[in-house]
Amino acid sequence: MIISKDQLTTLEERYRAQLINSVSGFKSANLIGTIDNNGLTNLSIMSSVIHLGSNPPLLGMVFRPHSVPRHTLENILETGVYTINHVNNEIFQKAHQTSARYPKSISEFEACNLTPLFHETFIAPFVQESVIRIAMEYREHQTLKLNETVFLVGEILHIELPEEIVAATGYADLEVANTVCISGLDSYHKTRRLAQLPYAKPV
Repeated sequence: MIISKDQLTTLEERYRAQLINSVSGFKSANLIGTIDNNGLTNLSIMSSVIHLGSNPPLLGMVFRPHSVPRHTLENILETGVYTINHVNNEIFQKAHQTSARYPKSISEFEACNLTPLFHETFIAPFVQESVIRIAMEYREHQTLKLNETVFLVGEILHIELPEEIVAATGYADLEVANTVCISGLDSYHKTRRLAQLPYAKPV
């Protein structure tokens, strides 16, 4: 089966979105926790979080065009902070429900039966049910000219995770943490490690 660029443009919109989202490969599943200046919390699932660098520790994520209200993006730009919380196999169904278009006045924490976790020195809410939680500070964003999507970059302020899943090398074992991943728009997967290979050098 070969689908040309011209054929892609003629596909039904939801079919095309599912196809392009799934052929790009497995993606991370994270819940992004935010709050606005009035204290209203927001929680949304994102599959676009990517590693950008370790020194400084930067993570990026992509938002769809800001042509309609994007509560998560707006809250991040308003407060400058947010959280990234791994989705695990205990909460993936609740996490998926956060993708529904709730009005700003309704918190997805309450609507999807997830628990906000607050720290005294950090205003954005974490997800209590997540095993791995990351506090983030906004650094910059750009609107891409090609399709008006927004690429946002944040810096890690701190990481919360069980000590027992971190190896002496610094490797965090996401499989032990039961972190799940996403393919397409709505398919959730457990993982099974094939091997952990040594640092590759020319032979």
